[in-house]
Amino acid sequence: MDKSENWKLKTLLLGVGIGAVTGLIASLIIVQRAEQTNSKPALTAGDGVKVGLGLLGVLRQIADFGISKH
Repeated sequence: MDKSENWKLKTLLLGVGIGAVTGLIASLIIVQRAEQTNSKPALTAGDGVKVGLGLLGVLRQIADFGISKH
């Protein structure tokens, strides 16, 4: 792998690391709230749609991050 390809690997590994840490933090928050209310966490279809749309918005922001608009 030459140096021009090295940035791709670094970018992918950084994305995997950020995603894993973000997922871990989200899971810890869900567990903590469930413990506070003494209930099991439940994800309804509506909640799933809200989370999915929120993630799509974040991904769109990330995709537009490196594009310069003149």
